[in-house]
Amino acid sequence: MSATTVLARKWRPKTFAQLAGQEHVVKALSNALTQNRLHHAYLFTGTRGVGKTTIARIFAKSLNCLSGITATPCGECSACREIDSGRFVDLIELDAASNTQVDSMRELLESALYAPTSGRFKVYIIDEVHMLSKSAFNAMLKTLEEPPGHVKFILATTDPQKIPVTVLSRCLQFNLKQLPPALIATHLQYVLGQEQIAFESGAVALIARAAQGSMRDALSLMDQAIAFSAGKVEEAVVRTMLGAIDQGYLFDLLGALRDQNGIALLEIADNMAARSVAFDAALQELATLLHRIALAQTVPQAIADDEPERVRLLELAQAFTPEEVQLCYQIAIHGRDEIDLAPDEYAGFTMTLLRMLAFAPAKGIAQNTSVPAKGKPQPAAIMPVAAQSSAQPSVAAREAEQMAATSVSGNEGSSGQPDWAALLEHLNVQGMAQQLAKHCVMQSFSDEQVTLCLSQEHKHLQTNKMAIDRLQAALSDYLAKPMKLNIVLGRTETATPAVIEQQTRQLKQQQASDSIVQDSFVRQAQAELDATLVAESIKPIQ
Repeated sequence: MSATTVLARKWRPKTFAQLAGQEHVVKALSNALTQNRLHHAYLFTGTRGVGKTTIARIFAKSLNCLSGITATPCGECSACREIDSGRFVDLIELDAASNTQVDSMRELLESALYAPTSGRFKVYIIDEVHMLSKSAFNAMLKTLEEPPGHVKFILATTDPQKIPVTVLSRCLQFNLKQLPPALIATHLQYVLGQEQIAFESGAVALIARAAQGSMRDALSLMDQAIAFSAGKVEEAVVRTMLGAIDQGYLFDLLGALRDQNGIALLEIADNMAARSVAFDAALQELATLLHRIALAQTVPQAIADDEPERVRLLELAQAFTPEEVQLCYQIAIHGRDEIDLAPDEYAGFTMTLLRMLAFAPAKGIAQNTSVPAKGKPQPAAIMPVAAQSSAQPSVAAREAEQMAATSVSGNEGSSGQPDWAALLEHLNVQGMAQQLAKHCVMQSFSDEQVTLCLSQEHKHLQTNKMAIDRLQAALSDYLAKPMKLNIVLGRTETATPAVIEQQTRQLKQQQASDSIVQDSFVRQAQAELDATLVAESIKPIQ
C-alpha cells in the first residue's frame, strides 16, 4: 500500500462493476445509458459513505467516454483518465456546504450556457445540495426547468427533506442504501488480500459493524487498524481501537438471563465496571447481539458458517423464545435512551438488566438464592447423587424402572418405551441440554442406554457435545446408575415435548379466552358500557 494513498481513495470504484452494493441504482443507470434514455437531472440520496459521489463520477465518465455513451466506460481514453484524476474540465464539482450563496450558484449556472470544452456533456455534481440557500435553489430551478441539452446535473444529499419540492420534482431520485455488514466485511477481506495484509476474520467483522453501512468509513477504520497493528489486523487490537465491548461479557449476560440468575447478572456487571467498560456502548452492543439472535431464530442461514460466534448464537437462539428476544431488545434500546437520566451509568445498566429479568417468564429453574424450607425434602430430580445408594434404590430409580415397564400417562408406545415427555419433567436439565431434550422422542430404553431421535430441523443441536453430556449426566443422576445417551437423527413420529408444550399453551390460552368470553360480568360490561374485549390481553393463569 502506498504510504500516501489511503485505502478509501486507492480502492474507490472506477466502474459500476467494481461497486459493492447499490445494485438497484447501478441497474437503472446502466439501462438508461445503454438505451440512451437520459434525464437532465439526477438526485442521489443516502447516508455518508454509501457511494453517492462515486456513482456520480462513474456516471459522468459513462456520459463522456470517447468510445461513446456507455454503461462500461473504457477507463483508458483521455476523458476517462482525466475524470479519474479530477482534471476533466467539463466535470464541475461543487460542495454546497461551503458554497451556499446565490452568487456561487449563478456563476455556476452561467457557465452551463456554454458548450463543453472537450467532452460530450458538461456534468455538474453538487454535493450536500440541501445546504443551498432558498435564493440559490430558486436560481437553480430556472435552469432545471429549461436545461441546455449539453448539461447534466447530479445532485447528492444526506438530507433530501430539506430540498424544495419544486427541485425534487425535476430530478430522477435514487436512494442509496446503507451497506450490510456482511457485504462490507467481504469487500474488506478482498482489499486486505490484494494489499497482502494478514487479518483475523473477527477483526474485519468488528470494523464492518462499526462502519454502520458506510464503505468509506469502513476503509478509513481499516487504515487505522493497519496503523495500530504490527503486520496483522487482529481482533484484540481492533476491539481496543474501537472501544468495542468484549462479546464474551454479552453472551455471559444473556446466559445468566436465560438461567434467571440475578446474582450472576450483577457479578458480570461488576466485572465490567472494574474493567471500565462503557455501559452506554455495552447496551448498544447488547441490542446488536439480540438482533443477531433474532436473525438466527427466523433466518438461520443469515448466520454465516464461518461466523466466529455461530455456535453461541444458535445456542441462545434455542434458549430464548422469539418473544423474549424481542422484549429484551426493546428493553435494551430504551435502557440506552434512558441511561443519561440514571443516577450513574452503572445504575442505568444494571436496572436495564434487572428489567429484563423481571419481565422474563418463569421457567421453573432453581434460583441460586432459594433456600429449601426446613425439613422439606427436595424433589427427587435434584437430590444429590451422594445421597443415593445402589443397594437401596432411590425413589427416582424405582419410578424410572416402573416407567420403563409400564405405561406412563397412557402414552406408552407399541415397543413399551416410557413416555419421554413425562420422564423429562423429572430431569434436572436447563439451557441447551433442555432444548435438545425437548426436540427429541424416545427411540429405545434399556438398563444401560437411552436412544433419542432428534428431528431433522433441529439437527444443529446434535453437534453440541456439552448439551449431550449434561443430558446424559441428568439421566444417570435420576436413574442412580451410569447411562449412555445416544442421539440419532430421524423423523419424529410422535409429538416431541416441545410440541406438547406448545399444544398445552395453546389449549390453556383457548380455555382462558373461552372463560373470559363466557363470563357473565364481562358480557354485562360489554352490553351496558359498550366495552370492547381486547383478546390479546387475555392470559391463562400459570
